[in-house]
Amino acid sequence: MPLFMTMTKDFEVGYRRKTALKATVVAFFTIICFAMTGQLLFRFFGISVDSLRIVGGIIFFIMGQDMLQARLGNTKITESEMEKHVTDISITPLAIPMMCGPGAITNAIVLMQDANNLTMKIILIVIVLIICTITYLVLLASSPIMKVLGETGIKIMLRLMGLIMMVIAVEFFFAGLKPFVKEMMK
Repeated sequence: MPLFMTMTKDFEVGYRRKTALKATVVAFFTIICFAMTGQLLFRFFGISVDSLRIVGGIIFFIMGQDMLQARLGNTKITESEMEKHVTDISITPLAIPMMCGPGAITNAIVLMQDANNLTMKIILIVIVLIICTITYLVLLASSPIMKVLGETGIKIMLRLMGLIMMVIAVEFFFAGLKPFVKEMMK
């Protein structure tokens, strides 16, 4: 929510809702797509979840650095550019990798693989839908919180979340890199 708040602080409420909805829908379909086809895609392209972690870490680090330097909050967008900007940030970084990162994708693949029958697969899809709905509601709650925090509070939160995102990015990066280093050491 803090990333969403800082990235959409200059948006009108309608655009903020649209951004939250689009990010949530993209995250839902991405998770479901990977759950259904993840093992097949990873084998076909010869990629691993660890590679996904490394890329997610790099994306998180860049976003965290922008937040730490308060570059996200200073972006002024004209009304004509708003639709494109909403689409851009709702897909990356909000939906992917924030809502639907390497951990969520990996869990979805493993849980779908472990689901023994159609009922279990449907239950998994419904649970993902419930989680995405809750996420959407949490993002909608950011508007009143932004009013309480004010401009200074949002700037402080932006920088703190940037630092936290950079730490998460380093963890993602090295968690993905560790298996590659172990393999090279053999």
